[in-house]
Amino acid sequence: MSAAISLSVSFSKHLVDSNQRSLLNSRRIHFTGTRCAIARRELLRKSIALSVCCSLLAVDKAQGMEMLPFKEDGYNFWTWRGHKIHYVVEGSGPAVVLVHGFGASAFHWRYNIPELAKNYKVYALDLLGFGWSEKAIIEYDASIWMDQLSDFLSEIVKEPAFLVGNSLGGFTVLLTAAEKTSKVRGVVLLNSAGQFGDPNKKSDKKEGESAIDKFLVKPLKEAFQRVVLGVIFWQSKQPARIEKVLKSVYINSANVDEYLVKSITAPASDPNAGEVYYRLMTRFMTNQSKYTLDSLLSKLSCPLLLLWGDLDPWVGPTKAARIKEFYPSTSVVNLQAGHCPHDEVPELVNKALLEWLNSNSLEPNPSSLQAV
Repeated sequence: MSAAISLSVSFSKHLVDSNQRSLLNSRRIHFTGTRCAIARRELLRKSIALSVCCSLLAVDKAQGMEMLPFKEDGYNFWTWRGHKIHYVVEGSGPAVVLVHGFGASAFHWRYNIPELAKNYKVYALDLLGFGWSEKAIIEYDASIWMDQLSDFLSEIVKEPAFLVGNSLGGFTVLLTAAEKTSKVRGVVLLNSAGQFGDPNKKSDKKEGESAIDKFLVKPLKEAFQRVVLGVIFWQSKQPARIEKVLKSVYINSANVDEYLVKSITAPASDPNAGEVYYRLMTRFMTNQSKYTLDSLLSKLSCPLLLLWGDLDPWVGPTKAARIKEFYPSTSVVNLQAGHCPHDEVPELVNKALLEWLNSNSLEPNPSSLQAV
């Protein structure tokens, strides 16, 4: 009997233990299920947050804006002085010509061309030595690009136009407007290159060149420059390096993307690109005092608009203010952007540019260029 009682107690204990385990398991399952439910809700919350974040990023990156399709082989070509020149043309209406900055191309106006082309005939030109235009082995000077743009207006555009330029392109359109007044209806500068004259600066002209300078110092200097600039050019055309430089001058780098980087690296692969870079850096970039901003502004007679990225680490708002001092009728729009506001904040640039173009397009169009 004691054995029976012992078995009964043992069985009862086993049953109780089993029930307790079942209850514990049940609670554990319920707790685990609750944790899963909480985890699911947390994941859903994070997914929604991520989705919203991605949407905001998409808005940041010129969402909804039409973009000029990138074409590996370019758009249109024109032969100028025996050189192949690339350009884009879209739309119809009064003529507007866009000119890119140093190292860029017509594709840098990707967000501006489609919008402007709704009301204007828009041209975007690649300067000789840049973009999809020929990498000509010549002595580069600002007057070369002025002549190129002037002849482009005569032979391709065939009517006076509004000229719009960024950086080096800004200096080029200003020079063209100052020297070829009958071909230009108005000028728009976006963080333009160029220097004001310094009346206190002494002339760099030398009385003569000694035999040692001519046959020893100069050749050694050029050889050294070629080696150094060759290394710099190789480094500067690497996609990662280009992206880094762009992000340093775009305050909001959302638009520094594969399209933009590719539009710069593709022309740099041309066999003559290195030599062009050398000539630009040793000839043109070291001698920009031939044409000063004040001398050009003194010849200007057309409307002038400045669309200025005030946060540009290279060309700040002080230059814009000084340009207005020299040319008081200048209209100025200050933008919270870097060196390339047309690509960084294209919606703001397009709005301001169209308002200015619309108001100035009401002015009588000068006579046809065919007689010029």
